[in-house]
Amino acid sequence: MELEQVRNKVKAAVWQAVAQSGVNLASLSSDEQNKLVDDITAQMLVVLDEVIGSDTDDQLTRLTETDDGEQVLWKGRPLLSLVEYYIITNERIKVVRGLLGKDYENYELIRIQDIDFAQSVGERILDIGDLRIKGADPSHSEIVLRNIKNPHEVYELLRKAWLAARKKYGLIFREEM
Repeated sequence: MELEQVRNKVKAAVWQAVAQSGVNLASLSSDEQNKLVDDITAQMLVVLDEVIGSDTDDQLTRLTETDDGEQVLWKGRPLLSLVEYYIITNERIKVVRGLLGKDYENYELIRIQDIDFAQSVGERILDIGDLRIKGADPSHSEIVLRNIKNPHEVYELLRKAWLAARKKYGLIFREEM
């Protein structure tokens, strides 16, 4: 289920709870009522994500154990996701999908050609966003890290790791005009 669908379901549940509670909100304008419900919805999504996240920390820890000198720079998952995990190391991006069966995807940093991130208005409120990574990997020319927390910080971390990996292996960009 997409984040916007989850947000709408939670918002509908908040409105239903307000109606069933018998609390009189007539003293608030409709804009104030909507702001109150939007703020409660945003906070409920954050708390729900923290509850889900506490159950997945062990899974992420097992996935990040490396013996070959590879350093884990960041690990995370999409907001409200139980089945998708992202790990950024100094050499690659690992994407793991699946609850029982697992699908592992590795994307080498030296194959990256461009990194962008985007946030909708709703995502800015929750401080989440999508990172789009385009590259020269023949199997996947683009991967998207969806609904990650602090996307600007992760973008900067990934960009620095990407540049360091290119420098380490002596790769440079050459643009043709």
